[in-house]
Amino acid sequence: MLYFTRWRALGIILTALVVCLCAVPNFFPEAQVKTWPAWAQRRLVLGLDLQGGSYLLLEVDANYVKKEKLEQVRDDTRKALRDARIGFTGGITIRNDAVEARIAKEADVPAALTKLREIAQPIGGLLGSSGQRDVDVTDAGGGLIRLTVSQPAMIERMRKTIEQSIQIVERRVNELGTVEPLIQRQGTDRILVQVPGLQDPTHLKELLGKTAKMEFRMVDTTASPDQATVPADSERLVSASPPPVPYIVKKQVLVSGAELSDAQPGFDQRTGEAIVSFKFNTSGARKFAQATADNVGQPFAIVLDNKVISAPVIREPITGGQGQISGSFTVQSANDLAILMRAGALPAPLTVVEERTVGPGLGQDSIEKGELAAYVGSILVIVFMLITYRLFGVFANIAVAINVAMIFGLLSLLNATLTLPGIAGIVLTVGIAVDSNVLIYERIREELRGGRNAISAIDAGFKRALATILDSNITTFIAAAVLFYIGTGPVRGFAVTLGIGIITTVFTAFTLTRLIVAAWVRWKRPQTVPI
Repeated sequence: MLYFTRWRALGIILTALVVCLCAVPNFFPEAQVKTWPAWAQRRLVLGLDLQGGSYLLLEVDANYVKKEKLEQVRDDTRKALRDARIGFTGGITIRNDAVEARIAKEADVPAALTKLREIAQPIGGLLGSSGQRDVDVTDAGGGLIRLTVSQPAMIERMRKTIEQSIQIVERRVNELGTVEPLIQRQGTDRILVQVPGLQDPTHLKELLGKTAKMEFRMVDTTASPDQATVPADSERLVSASPPPVPYIVKKQVLVSGAELSDAQPGFDQRTGEAIVSFKFNTSGARKFAQATADNVGQPFAIVLDNKVISAPVIREPITGGQGQISGSFTVQSANDLAILMRAGALPAPLTVVEERTVGPGLGQDSIEKGELAAYVGSILVIVFMLITYRLFGVFANIAVAINVAMIFGLLSLLNATLTLPGIAGIVLTVGIAVDSNVLIYERIREELRGGRNAISAIDAGFKRALATILDSNITTFIAAAVLFYIGTGPVRGFAVTLGIGIITTVFTAFTLTRLIVAAWVRWKRPQTVPI
């Protein structure tokens, strides 16, 4: 156990050195680090509780989600009855959280029930279909068929809405260039957003508050915007920029914003005004080319959240799958629109229900107290090891110092966010690292008391302590893994530092300490062990 080949010893030293060097960027100003090569710019990010920042709690509009689902069922009902050539009277209406259709002929009711029950889909969960259907279809009598969305279906739709909203919110926040935001679900209909370092969340709230539902539709030129009534297949919208200009826009969506592949702000080379250039994916490009080819000479509307951004006239078919939007943009508004288009539309509106701004002063106080706790704890551990194990205590302290440096190196390599619980995890790791050395040293003492000579006792001590060290650290690592996967926010920060600390502890306590002791044994050839 005490024999190391030259290459193995060199590999251990280089591994420790390289990982420790990854922590170096944390000791230099951020502005200076940004001038280094990209691979050398990785560093620790301080969390909201250390450097301050913005805290937002967003709520998804549950009524909007329910309305969207009911409208979808209504559209599916209308299409199913028309495809089956079953007549209905009075239109298909939404009443009391249900969709109602009155069949014109009583004899068609059984066929209509059969056809409409095909609309109902199994409710998918984490473990697949639960056997329940999302829509209950019942005969209310008198030719009236009622389609009711089940409660489990609404819960599942809300879950999917939250998941999709989290992804889109994360993309929008990341587009702002913020570092390590924390975005997670809270409760059944809320999303928590924490952005370290952001002291003014006004711009962030504006971006997150927009649904950004973008659609490309045709302008209805058969109706005047000033007339009182609007055709059934059209609706009246106003322009996004003041003063509000009315438009009559057809409800049919030619291409949706979901089929955009990219959007970038820029400037028109002829006029110098700010614009947004966009590009469709393959499917969107095909639809856009067909729509523009069929409507040459007609105006089409670019609609964002039911407001017309621009309504240009189609001069010729646009077959390249890309175009540009102009509409009295400022540089900031063009950039914001490009961010929203790239990130995608929210499936439901979000409302800010709680907002907090944490100042950097509180974070600095936390850092100072965290550092004080770490220093006091480390000094006490170092003194204890020196008093109890003398020279071998020095070896253990060297290994623990390298262990802490490796933790910071790995956290920097991962661009991890360091929070107060994370600091607690590092302090705990110091104790765990020393504990591993204590196990080895006490085992060596037992071997000496059993009559072994110095070198044999040291070798046996390392060999027989290995199983105990692995058992204790593996069980702790399992606990850290469970905390990471089940916990959220600060709990996960604690789990990350603890998990990384366990890995480095096994490396330093058993491999690095053993290498140091082996080098000392080869140099001194001791007859007694100073322990």
